[in-house]
Amino acid sequence: MTYFDQATETLPRDQLAALQLGKLQAMSKELWGRNAFYTNKWKSAGIAPADIRSLDDLTSLPFTKKGELMDDQAAHGPFGSNLTYPIEAYVRMHQTSGTTGVPLKVLDTSESWDWWGRCWGHVLAGAGVTASDRLFMAFAFGPFIGFWAAVEGARKIGAVMIPGGGRDSQQRLELMRETGTTVLCCTPTYALRLAEVATELGFDLASIPMRATVHAGEPGANIPSTKQRIQNSWAAKCFDHAGASEVGAHSFECQEQPGGTHLIESEYIAEVINPLTGEAVATGERGELVITNLGRWGFPAIRYRTGDLVRVTTDRCDCGRTSLRFEGGILGRADDMVTVRGVNVFPAGVENIIRRFAEVDEFRITVNKVKQMDEMDIEVELCEGADPDVVHQLAVKLDSMLSFRPRVHHVARNTLPRFEMKARRFHVKLDS
Repeated sequence: MTYFDQATETLPRDQLAALQLGKLQAMSKELWGRNAFYTNKWKSAGIAPADIRSLDDLTSLPFTKKGELMDDQAAHGPFGSNLTYPIEAYVRMHQTSGTTGVPLKVLDTSESWDWWGRCWGHVLAGAGVTASDRLFMAFAFGPFIGFWAAVEGARKIGAVMIPGGGRDSQQRLELMRETGTTVLCCTPTYALRLAEVATELGFDLASIPMRATVHAGEPGANIPSTKQRIQNSWAAKCFDHAGASEVGAHSFECQEQPGGTHLIESEYIAEVINPLTGEAVATGERGELVITNLGRWGFPAIRYRTGDLVRVTTDRCDCGRTSLRFEGGILGRADDMVTVRGVNVFPAGVENIIRRFAEVDEFRITVNKVKQMDEMDIEVELCEGADPDVVHQLAVKLDSMLSFRPRVHHVARNTLPRFEMKARRFHVKLDS
């Protein structure tokens, strides 16, 4: 079994809690009077660092929402007031993908960037990556934080990092073969796109000695049928990871793959709440993930409402790690759910059905209101030579699984967009 930091990853839970509390207390004292955003927020709530005497006291602190950080940057541009140190102390600037609006800028000091690297060290070690591996980073290295921190993680592990920016898919495939790449880092969508391009070119993926793929940036590697398709395409084990620009790389899938991801509890505290009431839910119940990072003092996130839905278990994993796990990884987003004909629908659930059909290369889902009736339209591109009747079979399967029948349309090859980073396949147009 490969660990990044076996001592902390296998700590008894009472010792792990003591470690978290010590880090939380030290961080809150550092922020008080230095970080204007959190100092003002806590003063308004009548809370001071001295009030945090146990982990239970964390719940006395107010939640942080992304909208607050966005408003703060708009009022105190360009970087906002969630900065603990003078701007001269910061060495990195990245930003969120902007999928849901204007990108949020995030800054890191040298110390917090090193923390990012340690978190990604956990992610890579969880997938069994060692110094003998060659990691290919198949992304564009733009301002979106993407796999930038994975580069630091590779350095911590001692593996060879091969950058794949500035190349098209064919060139990336060829470079992976030339360099003997053993681990691919990219979004789940792009792993499937590379496999699609390989098929179109007659490129033999078996000529690349790939043994593992590590994914981030979007759901997919936690969706069973998508995970299986990636593994079948690459003949390599597929590993999930979750994180966000605002909070860091917080959870990863281990080699045992118990059906979920481990939280890096030495670096994070997780809470799970009812997204409507804000109240804590019982262990094992589905709810919204609220996360506090413990090592990013320059741009902290305290009780940050991620909008991600998770289900927690503390059952011991066969890998030996004692950290809590998110069963099934990130299950979806609280704000992604739509109701179609009285049925609550999550994009990940629909994708899990569609990806079971190997004939489907790409798809797009649109929810519209037609004559006051909610309708779901699904456009699908099929593999070259696939029987078009599979579209009808897909419609029947969706009907049986969702309890309503979406309108499934077969579109011509290369009609739908392809994605390197976060895919945008789900569109809601209910105001039309």
